[in-house]
Amino acid sequence: MRYLPKGTYTSMPWKNGGGVTTEIIVHPANASMADFDWRISMADVAQDGPFSIFDGIDRTLCILEGNGMSLSIDACEPVSLTMESDPLPFAADVSVYAVLGNGPIVDLNVMSRRKHYAHRVERHRGALTVHSTVSTATVIFAADPVSVSSGGRNVNLQRRDSLLLEPGTGFAIEGVEKDARFFVVSFDQV
Repeated sequence: MRYLPKGTYTSMPWKNGGGVTTEIIVHPANASMADFDWRISMADVAQDGPFSIFDGIDRTLCILEGNGMSLSIDACEPVSLTMESDPLPFAADVSVYAVLGNGPIVDLNVMSRRKHYAHRVERHRGALTVHSTVSTATVIFAADPVSVSSGGRNVNLQRRDSLLLEPGTGFAIEGVEKDARFFVVSFDQV
């Protein structure tokens, strides 16, 4: 297990310069925006505008805070995304335009290079037990405080902390409060 407290995350400008992203974890370590295999980040979105284009990348977006937004993906009918929506997967190498619902939002953004990795994002509440992970890497992101047990160790994650788990390990997550929200992100080599 590798504990990733929110105080260690790295902030940097968006690729298109339209805002700031907070990088939670990137693989390989220290990879740039041009050469990562997978990446998890958060972004504060304060105004309508286009998403950055990432060639060869698949993306999944979730709303962590705020009243949501509408995404026009590849000139298709807009898709509404709120805190209660399922994670939304889409290609990051097509045009995407975001329109905020009512005020700024914070999103969780997961990306993987499609020729190397595939990813899956699951949103959960309360508690979850997984007996064994088969994925190359699994990251738990705490939208609310949770306790994670794995391999005889216990880690308390505060709001927006994360935990990287090794392949093949099982884990149990329990929210500090009954409806605590958390995300489980899995990456698999293709």
